[in-house]
Formats: sequence, C-alpha cells, structure tokens
Amino acid sequence: MRHSHTLHFSILSFFVTIWTVQSVPPQPPVRCDQTGCTVSNAYGTWPDRKTCHAANVTYPTTEEELRKAVAYAAEHNLKVKTVTKFSHTIPKLACPSGSDALLISTSKYNSVIEIEPDRLTVTADSGVSLRELIDKVEGAGFSIATSSYWEGVSIGGLISTGSHGSSWSGRGGSVHDHVVGISLVVPANSSEGFAKVVRLEQGRDDKLLNAVKVSLGVLGVISKVKLSIEKAFKRSMTYNFTSDVALEDIFMEHGKKFEFGDITWYPSRKTAVYRYDIRSPVNVSGNGVNDFTGFQSNPILISRGVRALEKGLESTKNENGKCTTADTTLAYKKLTGNGLKNNGLIFTGYPVIGRQGKIQTSGSCLYSSSIRIDVACAWDPRYSGLFFYETTAIFPVSRFRDFLLDVKKLRDLKPARLCGIDIYNGILIRFIKGSKAYLGQTEDSVVIDFNYYRADDELTPRLNQDVMEEMEQMAFVKHGAKPHWGKNRKVGFFGVKKKLGPNFDRFLEVKNKLDPKKMFSSEWSDEILFGIEASKYDGCALEGNCVCSEDRHCSPSKGYFCKQGLVYTQARVCRFSPAHQVLVA
Repeated sequence: MRHSHTLHFSILSFFVTIWTVQSVPPQPPVRCDQTGCTVSNAYGTWPDRKTCHAANVTYPTTEEELRKAVAYAAEHNLKVKTVTKFSHTIPKLACPSGSDALLISTSKYNSVIEIEPDRLTVTADSGVSLRELIDKVEGAGFSIATSSYWEGVSIGGLISTGSHGSSWSGRGGSVHDHVVGISLVVPANSSEGFAKVVRLEQGRDDKLLNAVKVSLGVLGVISKVKLSIEKAFKRSMTYNFTSDVALEDIFMEHGKKFEFGDITWYPSRKTAVYRYDIRSPVNVSGNGVNDFTGFQSNPILISRGVRALEKGLESTKNENGKCTTADTTLAYKKLTGNGLKNNGLIFTGYPVIGRQGKIQTSGSCLYSSSIRIDVACAWDPRYSGLFFYETTAIFPVSRFRDFLLDVKKLRDLKPARLCGIDIYNGILIRFIKGSKAYLGQTEDSVVIDFNYYRADDELTPRLNQDVMEEMEQMAFVKHGAKPHWGKNRKVGFFGVKKKLGPNFDRFLEVKNKLDPKKMFSSEWSDEILFGIEASKYDGCALEGNCVCSEDRHCSPSKGYFCKQGLVYTQARVCRFSPAHQVLVA
C-alpha cells in the first residue's frame, strides 16, 4: 500500500527557535534481517500496536521489474502489499497477510517524470516524491493545481488514500480528481506471464479509473500516474487571526471566495484563523515560502521535552496547564505567520506571495543535512517525541453547520476541556469538491482534521478523552461524515460502506475483476474497507478500537467509565468519574 498522510499540527511551537538547518531524515519503513522483514508507518506504531511482518521485500526500479515482482507473487500465491519511501498512513493498510508475504517498495521506482506541454499533463513513476514532482513541473513553467499540505508522500501514495489540499474551484482540492491516467500492475493468468500492466485513460476507461484513483492499494500496484497541470501561477496568502463568532455562517462563503482558502479553528480559545489564499499572476513580485511550523525541523531535545511536558499535564490532569500552552502556541503562530516566509528566510508581514509549489505544500524536516544531526521531524519515533491520534472526517456541506454548532455547545460547557486539541493545530477546516472516484466524496464537502495526545501505553486513559470521542462520534455517526482513508482510528471506519452507497459495490466489482484471488487484500485492509467492528475487549475504547458499551471497555480501575455524551447523548464515551471510582473501590 502506498502511504499518504497529511499531518496537521504545530504543538508548542513557541519552544522552537527558527531553524534554517535541515534534519535527520525519517527512517525507512521497511527493515529486514535474517528472519524476515517488518514494515511500520512514520510514527513507529500501528493502531493495534502490533508489529507487521513480511517474508521479503523487493525494490523494482522499472515498470518491467515491477511487473515481474507481481508475477512472481501471483505464480507462488503470495500475499502482497506496496510500500513507499515515506509511509505516512495511519491505518494498517500496508500490512500484508501471512508469514510468506512479499512487500513491493516503490522507493527506488522514481526516475521518470514526463511533461507534455501541449496536453498540459505530467506522468510520473509512482515512487516519485511529491516535492520532486512539483519542482520538475514548476521548473518547466507549469504548476500542479493542488496537492496535500504535507509533502512527505509519493505520487502513488498521494492518490491511493485520497489525500487533498483545499479548494472548491476547478477540479477541486483532491489530488485524485486531477488524475487523467493511471498504469496499474495486476495479477494475470499463466499465458500472460502471471502479471500485466493495465493502462487507463480518462474518457476511455472511466469505470476502472474511478475505482483505481482511490484504491487503498487493494487493486494492484500503481505504476504510473498522469496528472493535469496548468500554466505556472503564484499565490498570495494572508492569515487572519480573529474571533470564531458566526464561524458556522461564514465557512461556506469563505470556501467559495478564496480558491485555496481554509480555516483553522481553536475552539477552546474561541479563535478562528481564516486563510485568505488566492491565485496571482506569475509576474507578480514575491518569492515567499510556506514552511509550516509543525513540519519544520525540531531540535530532538525539545521534541522530547515537549512530550515530557504533555505527559506531565496528562498524568496530573492539569487542564489549566494545557490551556496556557495553547495560548502561548497560538501567540507564537500569529507572530511568525505560522511558518510563512516572505523571502524564503523570515516572515515580515502579509501578504506572502510565492510560487504555487512553494505555498501549497511543505515538509522541511524531511531532508537530511551534514550541518546538524540533532534535529528531526517532531514525531520521529526514534527520539520519543510527539505521539498522537488524528481524526479526519469528510462532511457533506449541508451537514457541516450543525456539526460546528454541536462542537460549540460541547465547548461552551467547559472550554478548557478542548485545550488538548488546541495545543496541536485546533480543528483544520478544508474544502473539497464532489468526486467521481468510487471511494471518494460523492458531493462537495468540508473536511476537518484534529490531532490529540496518545498515551505511551494502550491501557492508559487520556485527559478529557470523552470530549474527543464525542466529537468523533458526532462527526461519523450523528452527522454522517465519511473517514479519510489514510488517517483515523478504527471507530472512524465503522459502517463506512453504507455511507458510500452504490459506489461501494462498483468498487468491489472492479476489485474482484482486477484481483480475483485477493492477493493485495489483508485482514487489516478488509477491516478498514468494509468498516468491520471486531469483538470488544477490556479497554478497547481507549484507543478507538471500539465504541464502549460497558465500563470494562474503558478503564474503571483508573476511574474511566462508559457514559453518554454531554451534547450528543447517543454517543458512548469513556469519562473520568472520580466519585464513582471511590465507590467502586
């Protein structure tokens, strides 16, 4: 499975000096020894905290080598998963079934980027990184109209899980909706050499293409991706830090008015940050860069210190400490333009104008340097830094206003309970258009992301975790949001196939046609795709592996019991009840 995951946070940024150095690059997701291989995601921990094993890995460098790898697996009845250089998927989509399974890595399949100026398209090997692709396209005088905010993804992984930017204009903010062609390697019969390359083009193969655009890696191995491009353009960006009053009435107008607009909402601070982001002619002066604060290199000692501080606030149930941290974080972001740099070096004021490829996506912590070796991405698992969950929900536009009002009601009961979200990046609100992709959004939609603390131990409850759980269930159950495939805890996927309607059956029809023996499926990908809720066990709700229905699904020994939601009363959440704990004891 190709991994694509867009991170959205900027925890305790005020601790970090503005570093112009580059960092220790992330570790490769696949590591092998004499006993076999393991595959992890960039955070070092899968949702079930169990290690993923495979027998071997292969690193094709050409399409024919890729075809031969699939053919070998098909001939020998091996299970297969595709992995990439980056591995930013949160769900366990990249884990194959069986001890003899084969991993196919696209990390070295990244040499071809072909631009067709007359047709306004670019075709790239699936292992090409987003940054490499953007720089090549922009160097030729063109721009890619949208991409994910986080650049640590391959182009194959980017589309496989439906990653996106923010736009209701043109083809919209989802990268897969800018795909006009895909080459896919699939199993075949012996007379065809056990594997073949299927080339799909928009207008000719739409039924297959609509399935393959967002495929979770269960249809085959994406070989090449063809995207539409445009003549080069720049963007002009301004952040407006203001009150969240009437947010529920403003969001739609904002999404329509600004081609690349988004909103970051800090509910506990009653603050909304409106991104005014519009297209500018390429000849307008400005060499600005969006070096988002949360994706910059962090000194390893500071990342560890931030994590230690947050663990201390959690263990002492210190809400006020979290709120103070949220205040300071927000002030720092305002002061520094949240990582915008007018001349590529420092922030001097709005607007920040720069090339599309330098404004749309960022991730400076990805790149190695010989200058310093004590800085890295803040979540790098080697350094005991940030460790978090991410909930990402995709709402039909018509349902989003009511969700915002529900969250405001929940917030108004006691705003301090949401400070744990605002330490990170609040609630990021983005806009994407309706899609023809079978596993995409069927209508114009609004997407939210929010990050929050994850404990080192799976049975350790979190401060105010019931609030996050209630928001999660408000989104996915009450307001019918769909999950982002590359993010979310398991509960976000429960019942997802009903939300997809007829498109789910259309996707399965293509899946059965291209991979009839389910070579690319696993119990984990089935769990996500089919929204299967597994058997409940003691503590299963603590990590979002179930919705609690009994106290034992929470942590009664530590004072957390299964309760109804405070605003959405049909929700079932794990809430700390100290008086109850005493009575039980």
